[in-house]
Amino acid sequence: MRTLLIDMDSVICDLMTEWHRRYNADYDDDLSVAKLGCWKTEKYVKPECGMKVYNYLDEPGLFLNLSPLPQALDVLERLQKSYDILLVTSSRTHAYTEKEQWVEKHLPFLGKQNLIFAHRKDMIRGDLLFDDAPHNLLAFQASGRDAVAMDYPYNRDVEVPRVSSWLEFEAFLHRKWGERDEREN
Repeated sequence: MRTLLIDMDSVICDLMTEWHRRYNADYDDDLSVAKLGCWKTEKYVKPECGMKVYNYLDEPGLFLNLSPLPQALDVLERLQKSYDILLVTSSRTHAYTEKEQWVEKHLPFLGKQNLIFAHRKDMIRGDLLFDDAPHNLLAFQASGRDAVAMDYPYNRDVEVPRVSSWLEFEAFLHRKWGERDEREN
């Protein structure tokens, strides 16, 4: 059975909307993911905020209450019948606990026993990484394995296959490895 390594933030759950909402409310700005031309969010915020934009990622409750991206939960439930799925995410401060709770609430069929916290995702054994962070995609690809990007403006300079939805990711896997599409049942 092939192993899929799946990122959480901005791949399974919508981090950017809530993160940017909090920043925009405090700084009277209109930051959105569409405006992020590279991974360094601090380049797109007001100068008086700068690197403090990352402090929002340490706020209690941020990760616990994120919404799943459209179709993510349904597709993951179908894929877990054909693949070994590991959720591979990095974390800051107390977000470890919140991410575990999020998985228990939204992905009980995977459970927190399939959750790995790592900054070096390329060191985790798996056949394919589905991620949004350019550095993770590049490092995994450099290890000789397949990486697929959830398409965002900030990762478009990374030359890997990309998808813009979970249904596209499911179809990509079907084309790549020929597994039967569970929706055909």
